[in-house]
Amino acid sequence: MPMLQLIIMEEELNYVTVTFKEKTNDLEIIYDEVKAEQVWDTDPVIQESEKKAPLCTLLHLVAAGLGVVCVILVSVIIALTIHLKTVMSEHNRENMTLTAQNLLLTKERTDLERQTEELTRERDGLNWTIRVILEHENFPVNTYCPQKVCRPCLDGWVPFQSSCYLFSKDKYSSYWNTWKESQASCKQTMADLVVIDSQEEQEFISNHTEEYRDERHGYWIGLSKNEMDTRMWVDGSNVTMMYWTAQEPDPRVPCVLSLPHEDPMANWQTAGCSMKNRYICERRALIKAD
Repeated sequence: MPMLQLIIMEEELNYVTVTFKEKTNDLEIIYDEVKAEQVWDTDPVIQESEKKAPLCTLLHLVAAGLGVVCVILVSVIIALTIHLKTVMSEHNRENMTLTAQNLLLTKERTDLERQTEELTRERDGLNWTIRVILEHENFPVNTYCPQKVCRPCLDGWVPFQSSCYLFSKDKYSSYWNTWKESQASCKQTMADLVVIDSQEEQEFISNHTEEYRDERHGYWIGLSKNEMDTRMWVDGSNVTMMYWTAQEPDPRVPCVLSLPHEDPMANWQTAGCSMKNRYICERRALIKAD
């Protein structure tokens, strides 16, 4: 029995088989439909399923891989966090230890600096005392240090800062001195007429002088004119501070008095060097003031 196969093509290829049957009595043509519609209807589904199956499997694999990566990343993050906390804790502990050590070292340094200052002050004081002692040919130890306890100044002298001051208090004019006689009297006690180089010293001097006889009389201080007709102190230093009275100093008169009745901060007055007055001596104290 002859058979013919036809191939029908539309959007996709589908196969249809047509069978021709011959009978002895008559010619009858029978079309055998081989469920073309079924083939057309089911092929796209089968192909889509076949396409989706590998795609789903690939997505599952990718998802599984990403899950594993996420787990690994989380584990790494957790491990790093724990390690970082441990490192930070150790760092903080070391920092606290170093801070405590630094505070201790700072305290020790401060103590050493204080001790150094004290030793330096003691050294300077000892050097000062040695220089004062060396000014004497025969230092009167018993006079300065009765019962082996040394004093900065002798009896009758008034201490101020690192100096001792002697204010003459003779009531009778026969005991008063000219400027040169006053300086000579001071020299006999290893001193000079007072040199005033600060406001504090000027106030101290003014507070320890007293009025006597009349307003013209006062206390000789160590300021006078030298051979160059320049006013200088007896120790050779220049005049840096001046406390003249309202009356202008006479440039022709070389010597200077401190007048007790005047303003404490303006009581210097020129006077003839031959005038008899009290005087003020100054010398270095045996013990330097702190």
